[in-house]
Amino acid sequence: MKVFKFGGASVKDPAAVKNVSQILALFNGQKITVVVSAMGKTTNSLELIVDALWNREEAKYNELIDERLQFHLSILNGLFSEKHYSIYKKVEDIFEQLKQKFHLPISENYDFEYDQIVSLGEVLSSLIVTAFLKEEGHLVDWADSRKLIRTNNLYREGNVDWNKTEELIHTRFEPMFKDSNIVITQGFLGHTSEGFTTTLGREGSDYTAGIFAYCCNAESVTIWKDVPGMLNADPKWFDNTVKLDSISFKEAIELSYYGATVIHPKTIKPLQNKGIPLYVKSFIDPNADGTVIQESMENDHLIPSFIFKMNQILLSITPKDFSFIVEENLSDIFHRLATINAKINLMQNSALSFSIALDKDKIDLQKLLNLFQDSFNVKYNENLELVTIRHFDQATIDRVTEGKEIVVEQKTKQTVRFLMRDLSK
Repeated sequence: MKVFKFGGASVKDPAAVKNVSQILALFNGQKITVVVSAMGKTTNSLELIVDALWNREEAKYNELIDERLQFHLSILNGLFSEKHYSIYKKVEDIFEQLKQKFHLPISENYDFEYDQIVSLGEVLSSLIVTAFLKEEGHLVDWADSRKLIRTNNLYREGNVDWNKTEELIHTRFEPMFKDSNIVITQGFLGHTSEGFTTTLGREGSDYTAGIFAYCCNAESVTIWKDVPGMLNADPKWFDNTVKLDSISFKEAIELSYYGATVIHPKTIKPLQNKGIPLYVKSFIDPNADGTVIQESMENDHLIPSFIFKMNQILLSITPKDFSFIVEENLSDIFHRLATINAKINLMQNSALSFSIALDKDKIDLQKLLNLFQDSFNVKYNENLELVTIRHFDQATIDRVTEGKEIVVEQKTKQTVRFLMRDLSK
C-alpha cells in the first residue's frame, strides 16, 4: 500500500480535484490511502466561525457559514453536472448542523469547540473528493479518521495513542481495501476515548499520512504539493532556489525543527522508525522525480539550505534580584512560557540574562510581559528576521547577511543562525 497526502492547494477548486483523479489514475489498480486537507483557505474561515461562536456574534456566525457553504457548492457545481447527487445533501446538512450549533450549549473550553468546528473542513473535502472519484470510476471508499486515530484530551494538539490507533486501523480501516483500491480519509483529525473530535496541530495532515503509513506498514508516503519537491529555501524569501533530490530523515527533522514548512515536524519520526521513504512531489508535474527523504545521509551536505523566519521579536529576561541564570531560573522561565504556549525559535543566555526569539504575530506581547513582571525585567527588540543555514559556507553567510545588522549569532559545525535587523528599513 502507498499513502498519498493532498493538501489544501491540491483540492482548492474543481480543476484541482479533477487533477487529483488524474494523478490517482496513474496508479491504477494499486492500493492507496489518500489523506486530504480542507479545501483552499477553509481552515482559516472555520477559525473565524469558531471566534464568532465564542463571542456570540450570531449574524457574523451565519454570514461566515453561508460564505463557506457557497464556496463548497461552487466546487460541487464544477464537478457534477446535476444537483441530484447525494453529496449535495451531505454538504448542506453539515452546514445546517453547524448553524444550529449556535443555539446549543457550548463548552467552556475554547480549544474543544475549535476542534469540533475546524475539523469539518477535512470532512467536507474528503466527502467531495470521494464522491467525485466514484463518479470518475475509481474503486474508492471513505474512512472517518475521527474514529481511527485515538488521541488524548489535549484539544488542538492531540497526542496519539499509538497502540489503540494501530488496533483501530488494523480492524476498521485495512479491511476496506478488500473491495476498494483507494480509501479517502481526513488529515489532521483524531478522537478521544469519549469519542470527541481532536486535531493534531495546525498543518497536521502530513502527520496523519505518517500515522497511517506506520500502522499499515506502507510501501511509501507521497506528499503532493505545488512545488517540484523540497527546495533549499522558500522562494518567497530567496532567489535561485535548488531542489533537494534526496535527503535523510535526520536532515528533514533538522530542517523542520528550524522552521522549514514543507514537512510537518512530527511526520518524519513514524516513517523513520519503520524505514518508510517519504516523497515530496509536484501535483502540477506528477511524473517528475521530486524529493525522496530516506535513511541515507550521503547527500545531505551537498547543497546549503536556508530557513527564513520574518517578524521576530527578541526578549531579554533578567532576574530582578540580580541572580545568575541557572537551572532554577530557567525552569521558572520555561514554565511561564509554557502557560501561554509560546514557541521559542532561538534562545541564548549570559550570566544574568536569558534571551529568546519568538514569532511576533503568534504572541500577545503585553500578556507575555505581564507574565514576568513580578520577578524579572524584560527588554525586547522588534522587526527582526531569523535566518538558519544548514551546511553553510562563507559565501552563503555573506549573501544572507549583506545589509543586515547581526543581533545574535549562533554557529555549530553544520548550522549557523543569525537574528538580524534590515538596515534598509
